[in-house]
Amino acid sequence: MDDKRLTAQLAMERLQPFIGKWKTEGTIRMPNGADMVLNAVDTYEWLPGGYFLIHHVDGFMGEDEVKAIEMIGFHEDDGMYVTTSYDNHGIVANYKAQLHEREWTIIGSTERFRGRFGEDGRTLAGVWELAEDGAEWKKWMDILLTKY
Repeated sequence: MDDKRLTAQLAMERLQPFIGKWKTEGTIRMPNGADMVLNAVDTYEWLPGGYFLIHHVDGFMGEDEVKAIEMIGFHEDDGMYVTTSYDNHGIVANYKAQLHEREWTIIGSTERFRGRFGEDGRTLAGVWELAEDGAEWKKWMDILLTKY
């Protein structure tokens, strides 16, 4: 196995805590000041071979149904995870992510997330932020994932 593939494989093994089914709950802050409820089930599984993680989302943001599939891999050149998400509204989103100990960070052009796994690895709590203008970040969602 070449060095890049070994590096990617070792990096992906660090994502093992995600594997399984999670109950996701949260509060979405709307621009008009109202709050909406987020309820979803997030499921993570390995693509055979272990080089990619498949993430399924099935839930609601308020009354809006959200279904998505995301592929997560590792980019050896910059040492970051890369993700591409496709949803039922026709949106394709690309992110970079990092895992440092229990801290999980996702970075997109107008969205970012910072969360922390609990001591037992069965919860992930965090905050999503939006920068609709690409410059000013505002709190968007508080979320808590709890593993079934």
